Amino acid sequence: METSEKVSVNMNIATLSQIDLLVDKGYYSNRSDFINQAVRQALGEKRAVVEETSRQQNELDFRWFIGVMSLEKEELLKAKESNIKIKIKGYGLLCIDGELDDLVLENVESVAVKGKVICSDRIKEHFKIR
Repeated sequence: METSEKVSVNMNIATLSQIDLLVDKGYYSNRSDFINQAVRQALGEKRAVVEETSRQQNELDFRWFIGVMSLEKEELLKAKESNIKIKIKGYGLLCIDGELDDLVLENVESVAVKGKVICSDRIKEHFKIR
């Protein structure tokens, strides 16, 4: 399963030339290396915002995630037993095993993911996942 995606970034020539200089000087192996390190640094600086948002979202009445989430059979069975419909919302990659389709349709109320959802066509159609 692929857990990375290509992104396209527009940069002005002056910025790109500085990156190229640092690559040529050996500080970074290539442009992608520089961009990945810059993004990790920026995310590190905003870690508190991400953590606080995660904490707040998990207190609400839906299953919230950031990163990678796999919907598990045990969670679906627990929801069924409790007569609760799961609402899924998050950012990243959601994986739903095709063998769980019937349980998902019975026990999941909604799916809203900004990112990618790997699941059967049946689930995609039901929840209108693109």
